[in-house]
Amino acid sequence: MGDKANAHPGAAGRATAADHPASVRNVVLVGHCGSGKTTLVEALALTAGAVNRAGRVEDGGTVSDYDEIEHRQQRSVQLSLVPVEWDGIKVNLLDTPGYADFVGELRAGLRAADGALFVVSAADGVDGSTRMVWEECAAVGMPRAIVVTHLEAARADFEEMTRICAEAFGADDPDAVLPLYQPLHGPEGPDGHAPVTGLTGLLSRTLFDYSSGERKESEPGEDQLPDLEEARNRLIEGIIAESEDETLMDRYLGGEQIDVKTLIEDLERAVARGTFFPVLAAAPAAEGARQGLGTVELLELVTRGFPTPLEREAPRVTTVDGRPRDLTSCDPDGPLVAEVVKTSSDPYVGRVSLVRVFSGTLHPDETVHVSGHGLADRGHEDHDVDERIGALSAPFGKQQRTLTHCIAGDLACVAKLGRAETGDTLSAKDDPLLMEPWQMPDPLLPLAIQAHSKADEDKLSQGLGRLVAEDPTMRLEQNQHTHQVVLWCLGEAHSDVALERLRSRYGVQVDVVPHKVSLRETFAARSGGRGRHVKQSGGHGQFAICEIEVEPLPGGAGIEFVDKVVGGAVPRQFIPSVEKGVRAQAAKGVVAGHPLVDVRVTLLDGKAHSVDSSDAAFQTAGALALREAAADATIHLLEPVAEVSVLVGDDYVGAVMSDLSGRRGRVLGTEQTSGGRTLVRAEVPEIEIGRYAVDLRSLSHGTARFQRAYARHEPMPAQVADRVRQQTQAD
Repeated sequence: MGDKANAHPGAAGRATAADHPASVRNVVLVGHCGSGKTTLVEALALTAGAVNRAGRVEDGGTVSDYDEIEHRQQRSVQLSLVPVEWDGIKVNLLDTPGYADFVGELRAGLRAADGALFVVSAADGVDGSTRMVWEECAAVGMPRAIVVTHLEAARADFEEMTRICAEAFGADDPDAVLPLYQPLHGPEGPDGHAPVTGLTGLLSRTLFDYSSGERKESEPGEDQLPDLEEARNRLIEGIIAESEDETLMDRYLGGEQIDVKTLIEDLERAVARGTFFPVLAAAPAAEGARQGLGTVELLELVTRGFPTPLEREAPRVTTVDGRPRDLTSCDPDGPLVAEVVKTSSDPYVGRVSLVRVFSGTLHPDETVHVSGHGLADRGHEDHDVDERIGALSAPFGKQQRTLTHCIAGDLACVAKLGRAETGDTLSAKDDPLLMEPWQMPDPLLPLAIQAHSKADEDKLSQGLGRLVAEDPTMRLEQNQHTHQVVLWCLGEAHSDVALERLRSRYGVQVDVVPHKVSLRETFAARSGGRGRHVKQSGGHGQFAICEIEVEPLPGGAGIEFVDKVVGGAVPRQFIPSVEKGVRAQAAKGVVAGHPLVDVRVTLLDGKAHSVDSSDAAFQTAGALALREAAADATIHLLEPVAEVSVLVGDDYVGAVMSDLSGRRGRVLGTEQTSGGRTLVRAEVPEIEIGRYAVDLRSLSHGTARFQRAYARHEPMPAQVADRVRQQTQAD
């Protein structure tokens, strides 16, 4: 890392199938929107020789951004894989979206990867969401490195960004976040900014000049040595502090010159263990150049310092009935265990599944068992089926290179898995297994939709089913109370992409309608009603009279029906008819059309006719009695209240609590958590938090998260209830 010459040209290029897990590196690129992740992937692919200068694959197509929606929105909205080869190592580069709405794609990339490159813009710094992902990686011990981009920006300062990164990512040990290189600046331009034209390796004391478009080595000048030695000594101390050789620090402090080879080996081990986090710089190649600044150094770090799949502990595996199953980690000859980390639809080949193989070897045209992932609560169908897979391929933009196999530790695209969804497990058909699912954020922004036309209505169900099969962060709800189809998303950008995919990919045009919450009605006090249904129209008539009393019950009690008829005033066979009529009317509501709940209805008296009374007549009388009781009573409109938990940085606690109060919320308490954050718990009417996922992100600059759970229904304030009733009448 830093003292190695360019890899042999024959060892670089587009990756094919790997033959051993030790020759694979799975690396996810993480960073905020606009940090330059996709540009960096293209620069690495260009340096590795897999693409030409125009960023095109050797046989056509582009490296990434192959989704038309991404072209229109000018940002990544989905996980993409670009495999390249460097020094005999296959590097699977997983490019993730930086926008918070697509965190599901990020989580899938983290699941498929064994190491992470955090891409930070020198012009923008480190945002709160990137820090949160860093903490997620730290919690599972994932090795990480930091890449500073946008060095061409007028305000770019690599040294300052290194300090900011150490502050943001090195809370426990700032000396574990250190640069491996110093930037080499060219002449100042008219704006006074001196562009970065090369790098100086701190350990090797070698200068790598990229100004010609090719990486050239030389010795640093005498004027560079003082600054170089100061940074070099700090780096050496940081590496030695993480060394497994406990004698190394004493030897170094005693004045011994530690061999560079020893330092590099210790550095590589510390990076692979996730205890040291090097900072590097990178920039795309200039027009006509073949190598971007820092790309060779980055590929060297990934291939030599990042762990192999053999070093990763596989997720927990069980049989489909839940019994634990021990597997040898990443054994190509072991039982097949693979996971669908992404599902997409191609207009020409149909559904394509991006699969990470954790054990065994996957072959084209074999029959595998597909185990569902337990997301039925999000509208995803659980399933356990056998399916024959199609071809295996390595993706590269729109191009697909056919693979003969995919071993444990590697990634491949699998065609023709018609039932497999994101998060599903693939295993041998005679040994079905299930992997523990990765954590997905709950979608908390409701999008109520309806088909635009009858033709769209016929295709809507299938289109929505495909959407949620591709994206487990979406939840499909058929609300039986409001009779709305609701697609729950992570944010507005997420919902925009969902609507555009419905239209462009599945040919379904939908209209977005206001989202309704499930309101209910109840009696505020005791009331009575008389239902009289008497009609004569020739032949048998209709005759039924009943008298009832309605009284409120505690929340959650539902509808209770009590029979207190004496003397046979209402014949026994018709009492269930009265109850049926009462319950039917309660389901329709008595004032504003919302279900009536939490009341006791007591049948006190009535009258019947020996010929004209019937089941239907007493059902009608029961409904009439309930409506009459409601007409003489105060009816409360009940609204659902959610228990909300907001995890927010201490700087925004006051603003969050004030905002919750403005939403008629009641703050229940706060709790200090790690990382300078506070957990705020509150109860808030659901009608007030329909867009809270969007508003909270704006309020906290993307650093807060929240969860919500239904608590109960409770009476709505009179002025709010009047407004809702007026809106209902207007609709």
